Amino acid sequence: MARFTLAPNSPPQLKAEEKARLDALTDKELTAAAMADADNPPLTEAELDRLSSARRVREVRAHTGLTQAMFARTYRINVGRLRDLEQGRFQPDSALLAYLTVIDKEPEVVRRVLGGGE
Repeated sequence: MARFTLAPNSPPQLKAEEKARLDALTDKELTAAAMADADNPPLTEAELDRLSSARRVREVRAHTGLTQAMFARTYRINVGRLRDLEQGRFQPDSALLAYLTVIDKEPEVVRRVLGGGE
């Protein structure tokens, strides 16, 4: 097996004939090809929901500018659970999503109410 290292500043490009072949496919043909790809099956609705939630958790934390450890400590969320949420392993329940919305809108208020997260 050969190892391949992706260069972040120069991702692989499709050749002109590959691009033309893909551009010629209809949506129905593209969907059929995706469904037939055993190595990369389309995501289920549950998987898409988990990924969407993971993105939301990461966005809220990024908005605060805190590391995972600092965010978890400040807002009293288990750091392991936060990591799992950000990686899409678990989907947050409605209460945690509401809490994240409050943190996103008023991070300093939540921090003050919680006593600085100490």
